[in-house]
Amino acid sequence: MFKIFKRLNAKEWGMILLSTVFICLAVWMDLKTPEYMSNITTLLQTKGTKVSDIMDPGSKMLFFSFGSFFMAILVGFLASRTAASFTTRLRSSIFNQVMDYSEAEIKKFSIPSLLTRTTNDLTQLQILITMGMQVVTRGPIMAVWALTKIWGKNDKWTAAVGVAVFVVFILLSVLMFVAFPRQRKVQGLTDDLNGTTRESLTGVRVVRAYNAEDYQDAKFKEENKNLTKLNLFVYRLMSLMNPVMTVVSGGLTLAIYWVGSYIINDVKVSAVNAAAAAGAVKERVSIFSDMVVFSSYAMQVVIGFMMMVAIFIILPRALVSAKRINEVLALNTTVQFKEKTQGNTEGRKGEIEFHNVSFRYSKNSRAVVERVSFKANTGDTVAFIGSTGSGKSTLVNLIPRFYDATDGWIKIDGIKIENYSHNDLNNKVGYIPQSAVLFSGTVRSNIEFGKSLQSPLDDTAIWEALELAQAKDFVEAKEKGLDTEVAQAGTNFSGGQKQRLAIARALARKPEILIFDDSFSALDYKTDRILREELAKKTGQMTKLIVAQRISTIMDADQIIVLDKGKVVGQGTHEELLADNNIYQEIAYSQLSKEELENEK
Repeated sequence: MFKIFKRLNAKEWGMILLSTVFICLAVWMDLKTPEYMSNITTLLQTKGTKVSDIMDPGSKMLFFSFGSFFMAILVGFLASRTAASFTTRLRSSIFNQVMDYSEAEIKKFSIPSLLTRTTNDLTQLQILITMGMQVVTRGPIMAVWALTKIWGKNDKWTAAVGVAVFVVFILLSVLMFVAFPRQRKVQGLTDDLNGTTRESLTGVRVVRAYNAEDYQDAKFKEENKNLTKLNLFVYRLMSLMNPVMTVVSGGLTLAIYWVGSYIINDVKVSAVNAAAAAGAVKERVSIFSDMVVFSSYAMQVVIGFMMMVAIFIILPRALVSAKRINEVLALNTTVQFKEKTQGNTEGRKGEIEFHNVSFRYSKNSRAVVERVSFKANTGDTVAFIGSTGSGKSTLVNLIPRFYDATDGWIKIDGIKIENYSHNDLNNKVGYIPQSAVLFSGTVRSNIEFGKSLQSPLDDTAIWEALELAQAKDFVEAKEKGLDTEVAQAGTNFSGGQKQRLAIARALARKPEILIFDDSFSALDYKTDRILREELAKKTGQMTKLIVAQRISTIMDADQIIVLDKGKVVGQGTHEELLADNNIYQEIAYSQLSKEELENEK
């Protein structure tokens, strides 16, 4: 918790300090009020008291009461501003941190957990700050200050207050040792519930297709039941707080008045001596006045402890949330970029070289890619093929540095990729993933995605990219054209249309290197062929790396690399591999006959 509060800036610390000053003023005003109550009580018991005599202390009571109320409003305003400002910056920090994560860091937390930490956990922290600035600070100050006012005034009354405080401490102990440990589990169970919900919503079509609604419902109900059961236990225990505190406050008031009645009764009024009688009456009035004041201060003590109990309701979850947020902020990505590109490309453009590149996800895991070497010159097309899990996608994902190679090195235009700045590397590489990702907005905003605002794409450049990606026809057919709305994840487009829009987005950037990570899988054979022919004609200066399952997609490549279990088992042109590589032959003949292979060529 202290680690996360170190992120508060000077302005926020200033608001916290100012709110503490206002709280001290409010408590001082609250504790000042009973003094005038004592005066009023005395005046009411005195013969000849006029209304004007009561107006002076009464007006002061009203002034201090409204002053305390006004201070509470100011503290509430400062608390909400501080909490909102801090969590807004923290949310941005978490988002920026996660955006810099490589795939390895994201997998470590899981997406549902990161979403929970960015939303629910931050909400818990915001509530803690808002409540803390108003309650945590005020509670101890009020309790301690009120105790100094009444301590030692009367042993019996002080003992009654001590018993009340002892009961409150018992309640706090029960909450601390029984409820709080269970509160810590709530955020983890929330992660599980979010994960199950996200899984069900993402795969809703599959769930329906397999009549698996009951199965998913059972999973959700189990997670929901666990979370609900824990919350019910905790909040049922917490529900004891109000009745116990009510009994304590009511019992304390009753005890003070009960003890006070005996004290007053002990003062004997003599009927013989008038002066003694008047003195005794005056003493009784004084004791009664002290009893009213003492009762008010005692209630302030109880209220102070009630405030401290209230904050303990949210403190456990907030502590867990702070720890979970710190875990995200403390984990730096393993992929570190230079601030400025180091090296000179010497007029090279689109050259790629792999030298004995290996990659494993962890030190003790087996190599996913092992000792891969090849070179691609400007304008070359290099294709990767192999069975599922052979390391094709992992290999090309090393180029934009989604992961860093474990061994060996990769150079682009003669410079190792570790020596490129983030922007320079991304500007050289256009990446189209396996699953086409579109963002909510319009077709135009998706094609312009990531383009510098200083040099936005004009409509002509967008249409050129769409035409080259074979997406122009279906975009033109839409009523709004480039302004056609795109739903989140592009759900209002077919799989093939999404892939073509994703290809157009990469082409519009005019990168030196294009990476197609199985980006033709949703295209029909005719569109696939036309697209490859157009790419060959109009992107001659772009180096193309293609991961594919179809032989027909990669037959024209300048170099084909065959992978098996992460190792290169074949390297050459289509004709060379078809002549002497068993694995390539097996893949080729499983898809096309000898005659078709010859005709394709």
